[in-house]
Amino acid sequence: MNDKNNDIHHYDDIIHLPHHVSSVHPPMPVSDRAAQFAPFAALTGHGEAIKETARLTDKRVELDENAKAILDEKLRMVQEMLSQQPEITVTYFQPDEKKAGGRYVSASGNVKKIDLYHHLIVMTDGLRIPLDEVYEIEGDIFGSADYV
Repeated sequence: MNDKNNDIHHYDDIIHLPHHVSSVHPPMPVSDRAAQFAPFAALTGHGEAIKETARLTDKRVELDENAKAILDEKLRMVQEMLSQQPEITVTYFQPDEKKAGGRYVSASGNVKKIDLYHHLIVMTDGLRIPLDEVYEIEGDIFGSADYV
């Protein structure tokens, strides 16, 4: 039985032919030839998606009626002193743009105006804080009044 797969002389007729060189296509540079064997990222963006999922956010705290009344009183005091551009520190909730939740941020500065139409506190540096997101307001203008 003559098995052609095991015959060492199977390719004797072509083994010594010259290497084919295309007359139409230029030879590929060695760097490009190597690139075709380089690994590729089959799951592009998967690592970033995992990091985003693992990123923690805070839940928004719902204020009780007493805390809302205190905030309203402080906002009224700030409104009365707008001509002096009082300096306050506002802690507010900043919703996350990519997932549920967010984080609490504190910003200090002078108040330019309280925009009741758009429900914003506008600071002199241009920061706009949504009134619905305000958690706490502090400042020397409130004196030693006990709001707690």
